[in-house]
Amino acid sequence: MFSDADDNTVGSYLKTFDLDDAFKGQRVIIQFQGVEEALYVWLNGHFIGYAEDSFTPSEFDLTPYIQDTGNVLAVRVYKRSTASFIEDQDMFRFSGIFRDVNLLAEPATHLNDLDLRPTVNKDFESGVLNVTTKLTGDAATLALTVKDQDGQVVATQTQTGSDTVKFDAMAFDQVQLWSPASPYLYQLLIEVYDANHELLEVVPYKFGFRTVELRDDKVIYVNNQRLVINGVNRHEWNAHTGRVITMADMTADIQTMLANNINADRTCHYPDQLPWYQLCDEAGIYLMAENNLESHGSWQKMGAIEPSYNVPGDNPHWLEAVVDRARSNYEWFKNHPSIIFWSLGNESFAGEDIAAMQVFYKQHDDSRLVHYEGVVHTPELKDRISDVESRMYEKPDEIAAYLDDNPAKPFLDCEYMHDMGNSLGGMKSYNDLIDKYPMYQGGFIWDFIDQALFVHDPVTDQDVLRYGGDFDERHSDYEFSGDGLMFADRSPKPAMQEVKYYYGLHK
Repeated sequence: MFSDADDNTVGSYLKTFDLDDAFKGQRVIIQFQGVEEALYVWLNGHFIGYAEDSFTPSEFDLTPYIQDTGNVLAVRVYKRSTASFIEDQDMFRFSGIFRDVNLLAEPATHLNDLDLRPTVNKDFESGVLNVTTKLTGDAATLALTVKDQDGQVVATQTQTGSDTVKFDAMAFDQVQLWSPASPYLYQLLIEVYDANHELLEVVPYKFGFRTVELRDDKVIYVNNQRLVINGVNRHEWNAHTGRVITMADMTADIQTMLANNINADRTCHYPDQLPWYQLCDEAGIYLMAENNLESHGSWQKMGAIEPSYNVPGDNPHWLEAVVDRARSNYEWFKNHPSIIFWSLGNESFAGEDIAAMQVFYKQHDDSRLVHYEGVVHTPELKDRISDVESRMYEKPDEIAAYLDDNPAKPFLDCEYMHDMGNSLGGMKSYNDLIDKYPMYQGGFIWDFIDQALFVHDPVTDQDVLRYGGDFDERHSDYEFSGDGLMFADRSPKPAMQEVKYYYGLHK
């Protein structure tokens, strides 16, 4: 039942269910994969917890209050919360539960975390795999098997322990490298046994070997080859269901990218659905994995930069909130070879809080680079934030001027070629920079798909696409919701031909 109130800021959800027999006697977790933008959870009248961050999964332990039958789950979703200050992305607002909700059963002894560190040696032919796991519950025996893409066993090992269990480093004399041209994935399998050698869990995971280096020549290399990003910014979108997208949508987007020589995606400006990262691993699409962080409304005022109350800025009250978003992004996606950049967010100015996010990533991951564009407004922080010089909509001659001045960092366009209307005509000017300047690493076009919704038009009796401002909404960026290389129904615009040609010159 939906409210027809003029101002409906709270959504209430109620579900009754019986516990499946397979779940009985186990720890029961509920997982919300996407809720905009804050939620409270109750089970059988007991308060379970609260969470923010619309685009990151939240999990709650239901075990203390779960019943075999007649469970009543209540969820209250708020349209506005403290998260509103840092979820200020330019997009339609659709409050509520918009991704899957899963009920998970875990045995008392459970593999709670898997950290894979595949490294490639300097010969780019051999490598080493380090695996660290975390267990909850009693001690267990972990049997690990690694198979190549043909199903041949290339490594096995068994360890017994509790809490943190590390496997001995596994050397590979010959490794197949993961790349867009050859997205080679190995299959890891961990079997968890209790003291009686009873099988408790089986954990499969695909991973890849690849290198990402920023060398002394100030050029980024992947697998000893200079990196050229032929990228797009991609919002999750479906013209019928908004941000509720399907595997078919994701698979179609992958196929469109491959068909048009697009080799990279910036997950603007939030973490995407979990399957997207696996699909990019399998297809060979580079990822810039971005946190759910944007706060341009706190420092862009009437077209001017005025950061007097910039959020998060240097405010200690926001520090843990934004570092937690970096931590969530890292922990969920740390094992995906397709991710070559972590991105601290979008249009959130800069300050000590964002610098702390950079520190978090650098302390936890030396296999990827960190990106952030907003530091361009705070030169005093440039040595502490972002491994690349990232700018938005910089003109080709301005990029050339930067690169001619012996800069400290390679250049990357995190947004360029703004594709509103019949545009993208100047792409050659950017493409020419690739051959002239090794430190120019390419960029991400804004953007991949229009944000528009099909609405039935009673005059023509047809379903037509409606854009920003077509719904009598008070706040709107109007046609700025239509910047895609594709229309919202996923049909390509003429600009896609330009993209396919120029991106095809530097595969």
